[in-house]
Amino acid sequence: MKIKVLLLALGCTMGTLGAYAQKGVDTGTRFGHGEDSIRCITNISLFTPYAKGGNYKDALEFWKIAYEECPAATKDIYLYGVRIVGWQIENEKDPAKKAQLIDDLMAVYDKRVKYFGNDKRYGKDWIVANKAEDYIKYAGANVDADKLYGWLKEIIDEYGNKCEVKATSFYLFASLKKMQADPNLKDQFIQDYLKCSGIISAQIEAAKAANNQKEVKTLEAYQANVETNFASSGAADCETLENVYGAKIDEKKDDLAFLKQTIALLRKSRCQEIEAYFKASGYAHAIEPTAESAVGLAKQAVKKEDYATALKFFEEAVGLETDAAAKAEDYYMMALLAFDQNHHSQAREYCRKAISENANYGAPYMLIGKMYAATAKSVYPDDPVLQRAVYYAAIDKFQKAMQVDPENCTEEAKSLIGSYHAHLPSTEEIFMHPELEKGKTFTVGGWIGETTTIR
Repeated sequence: MKIKVLLLALGCTMGTLGAYAQKGVDTGTRFGHGEDSIRCITNISLFTPYAKGGNYKDALEFWKIAYEECPAATKDIYLYGVRIVGWQIENEKDPAKKAQLIDDLMAVYDKRVKYFGNDKRYGKDWIVANKAEDYIKYAGANVDADKLYGWLKEIIDEYGNKCEVKATSFYLFASLKKMQADPNLKDQFIQDYLKCSGIISAQIEAAKAANNQKEVKTLEAYQANVETNFASSGAADCETLENVYGAKIDEKKDDLAFLKQTIALLRKSRCQEIEAYFKASGYAHAIEPTAESAVGLAKQAVKKEDYATALKFFEEAVGLETDAAAKAEDYYMMALLAFDQNHHSQAREYCRKAISENANYGAPYMLIGKMYAATAKSVYPDDPVLQRAVYYAAIDKFQKAMQVDPENCTEEAKSLIGSYHAHLPSTEEIFMHPELEKGKTFTVGGWIGETTTIR
């Protein structure tokens, strides 16, 4: 195969040899002059079919000559070059040699920038974004965050809101790595996040204006990733986010996209008790009421201890919500409010609605069990033994919570079961209450009205 390809390439170039030879790399031309131009064209003709077929071993020798001698000849030198050097990296066992090959791969990208960085579709920012991606892939734990950050900062500063979105994502990744190595860089990381977030938001708006839904979807995925990484970075504490977003929200109170983005970030950062979250929710709700903005206003009312208003907004949220799990959480919050006001029957009803939306949600079962235990004395004010028999019903709920939601409820449920089990009626006390004989069913009175089994 190798001989056939060589003969084919030579056949295409015989008779065109010139007396004057110069390499393309020396002349600044695509192929060079004379014999060197023929050498360039020949080697491109030789490496290309091998590389296309994934035969990087046989492509390597010919590709390297073209890469070194006529780097401006064709983008194929770089399209296949990254694959060829990537193949070398993946097959190299010696750490020192592998590190050198990674540097070589980065040089391939740099040379593409030099000769093809002005390409309208795959320009400098696209090339550097892919360079960063391969560097992260092959360097692994040995990534030099400072070096990566430097490459991408140049691109971000040069292209601004038109920068390749992948580059913005890797830029924030590099900034995060730098902050993790040096906590004093926290403010810089926050500023980098705001810069990246702004770039992606601007591109989303442009894509929407162009009615490019495919692009919108891609950009929103990048946006969600950037926000998630920021929220989990450790830099996004609530005090910091209040300082960062507090003033901006008033400035952008009519910018619905910004308000929604801010609400989502603060929710992911678990900062739903700060003024910035309440403000953003209020402004967003006035423009376009959503379940999330309604929840924000409900939580603001809770903080003010205006429970009637809080319930109103939670009810509105439930009506607007389309996600069953989120709706279940809203009902659970309403149950907590009702419980706080000693409206136990209402609280239980909200818990049941939460369970109907999400059968694997353990918190409502836990709350019902706690209410049963907390109200035992009021159900049987004159009978201490029956008061403690109510704990059977409470334990039933804790066990159910543990069954449907073991990850979130097991620890607390086991603790409460152990605590209340120790206070169940004794054998002597049951003797005076035959209705509490082991194995019998017992219907708890009062507002509870639920049947349990004595054990």
